[in-house]
Amino acid sequence: SGKLAVVVGRSETVGKPMALMLMQRGAGGDATVTVCHSKTPKLSEVTRRADILIVAIGKPQFITADMVKPGAVVVDVGIHRTGKRLVGDVDFDSVSQVASRITPVPGGVGPLTVTILLVNTLAAAHLQR
Repeated sequence: SGKLAVVVGRSETVGKPMALMLMQRGAGGDATVTVCHSKTPKLSEVTRRADILIVAIGKPQFITADMVKPGAVVVDVGIHRTGKRLVGDVDFDSVSQVASRITPVPGGVGPLTVTILLVNTLAAAHLQR
């Protein structure tokens, strides 16, 4: 409540719903929210102001330590295979040195993503009846 949240990514599945949830009143909401994307001018200036940084931009290791406010909470929604390794939209190794909390990839929000995908698949199947 009262924190500045920046959502990097404007997708219908993550970015926009996350921005709305962060703005809603009550538990987990009441944040001031800015939504950005890869073409936002001076993106790093915006992300460095965030108390809460949600990243769903779809580009591997796009967010680096110099783009994060010291002590920020960083939620990495992305997942990419680079060689034999899975990485997120955030450069975990560098950003974890700056952030107070950061979600890992894999093992962070992935299980929630799979759950929502299955719920939506089930809902779509019921609509086909």
